[in-house]
Amino acid sequence: MGGNNLAYMSEGAEGLRSIPALLQRNATRFAGRPAYREKEFGIWQSWSWSEAETEIEAFALGLLNLGVERGDHVAVIGRNRPTLYWSMVAAQMCGAVPVPLYQDAAAEEMEYALQHCGARFVIAADQEQVDKVIDIQDDLHQFEHMIYVDPRGMRKYDHRRLHEYSHIQNQGRAAYDEFIGELTARRESLGYDDTCVMLYTSGTTGKPKGVVLSNRNIIETAKNSAEFDKLGPGEEVLAYLPMAWVGDFIFSIGQAYWTGFCVNCPESAETMMTDLREIAPSYYFAPPRVFETQLTQIMIRMEDAGGMKRKMFHHFMAHAREVGPKILDGKPVGMLDRLKYALGSGLVYGPLKNALGFSNVRVGYTAGEAIGPEIFDFYRALGINLKQLYGQTEASVFITQQPDNEVRPDTVGVPSPGVEIRIAENGEVFYRSPGVFVEYYKNAESTADTKDPEGWVATGDAGFFEEGTGHLRIIDRAKDVGKMADGALFAPKYVENKLKFFPNILEAVVFGAGKDRCTAFINIDLTAVGNWAERNNIAYASYQELAGHPQVLETIRGHVEEVNASVAEDEMLSGCQIHRFLVLHKELDADDGELTRTRKVRRKIIAEKFHDLVTALYDGSDSIYTETEVTYEDGRKGKIKATLAIMDAKTVPAAPRAMAAE
Repeated sequence: MGGNNLAYMSEGAEGLRSIPALLQRNATRFAGRPAYREKEFGIWQSWSWSEAETEIEAFALGLLNLGVERGDHVAVIGRNRPTLYWSMVAAQMCGAVPVPLYQDAAAEEMEYALQHCGARFVIAADQEQVDKVIDIQDDLHQFEHMIYVDPRGMRKYDHRRLHEYSHIQNQGRAAYDEFIGELTARRESLGYDDTCVMLYTSGTTGKPKGVVLSNRNIIETAKNSAEFDKLGPGEEVLAYLPMAWVGDFIFSIGQAYWTGFCVNCPESAETMMTDLREIAPSYYFAPPRVFETQLTQIMIRMEDAGGMKRKMFHHFMAHAREVGPKILDGKPVGMLDRLKYALGSGLVYGPLKNALGFSNVRVGYTAGEAIGPEIFDFYRALGINLKQLYGQTEASVFITQQPDNEVRPDTVGVPSPGVEIRIAENGEVFYRSPGVFVEYYKNAESTADTKDPEGWVATGDAGFFEEGTGHLRIIDRAKDVGKMADGALFAPKYVENKLKFFPNILEAVVFGAGKDRCTAFINIDLTAVGNWAERNNIAYASYQELAGHPQVLETIRGHVEEVNASVAEDEMLSGCQIHRFLVLHKELDADDGELTRTRKVRRKIIAEKFHDLVTALYDGSDSIYTETEVTYEDGRKGKIKATLAIMDAKTVPAAPRAMAAE
């Protein structure tokens, strides 16, 4: 398992100053061990570390042959595939900077990043991504060549500036004698403070920023975080998160190259769950939404199961919630309880973990948003070592992590190794670490606003350290924390996360800054609510129809009132109870600009776009007619019209607010 063979780490990161240097080491030390697997046409293909080095070197030679210079930006667009990971490392070998972009971004979104970084070269997975770049290429003044991996559909394209990946590799092999000296010189000249990768932020409040991360940032962070969780060359990970996201880069390149573990790429998003079961990773990361979706599907399947099976599931899960986390944390548990848990493991927990693909998970993480305590506890009750971390692109991911045996749903853990944290007077969290980014590309002003001369970075989040445990708790985004009309503290994300803990609620947006009370927009989860409707023989033709159904509205009202009761218990935030809400007639969507590509709410845009709905929540209206422009999957625009019911919710007398007005 992953904890073995850690002796090699003692050499320290200093002697290995780049990802290509780590690749060279791994190709010798772990020559025959699997480095990459990819499922294609239903069959897993595997490459060892020595084979991966051969593939990467051939492509790097091909890039030199194509004219890649030191410092060039090479954009990479597509789903997780070994070839695209190899292309990033090959670009680094050439002294160039890989810039992965979100594959589901529209052409116009890509245009900004490609223009901003001045990418001369683009490596695209397939025809879909090639077409996006061709649509905007006339506005990309520095763009010269595009390389595609999948040749399907590409035969009749103009190939003067378009090249097949395998052809570039073959040209690299043919030009070995001509370019190997230059490639070796470039690879060996890579320094610890040279740029390793540039990643664009999701652009929650404005244009995305290009975050420049050095070899030092990535390697030191990978080393420290791998040692924290005793990760070793025996780990298996599933690479399925967007390649443009810093988390995927640190897991699938940083930690993978530091420890020598294997990166597995699923065949497609549709086969991801099947592929997860087949790989059964030992090290796994997923945002809360993935864990929530999986739990929703489990509960739906259990509702459809026979009475005996359902009874057994609920009986053993009740026991697991009681003793599972204690067993996981090494706390004392009586012999009878252990025997019952072992029986439950054979009958329920084991088969369930196997069905989820989690039977071998030794270390699991979730981050990005708060995860519901019930959801978090469910997975830990099964014996899955699920923990939370807190991170940012600017930190090369890790700011805090939860140590084994100190895991709770309401904190994000202790400072990661090498990370210092301080809390400002206004509650904002600042950190400093070897992972702190170099700069925002071509944006000295934003760099200076975010990082001070001593290297302290403003997270933009408000939080505090718990007394006694040293664990950090995050309340909300600092800019979103405000005051209500009576001076009470307003923290919308705190309430939104509580609402999203219910499987029926997919998204929530809470309003109330400067107002006398809080209100909310809610999106239902179509899978969960749709299944409920089918079981109750309730017919519906669309999301909009189901979202407006009286029984659905009453169910959501019940959830809101439950959250109000929970919020009322918090002395500081009891003023954030929701007095009125509406269920939106459409899902909030990144294509409509309402969410970022990492599915974070664009609060200001939503407030402006739906200002008529916000007004109706506060003016006493019982309903509101609205028309909203939407973007369909094929890019066409259209309008949807709806009359939305505005619902009142019971609130609980608020706790004393002595602290809130400070």
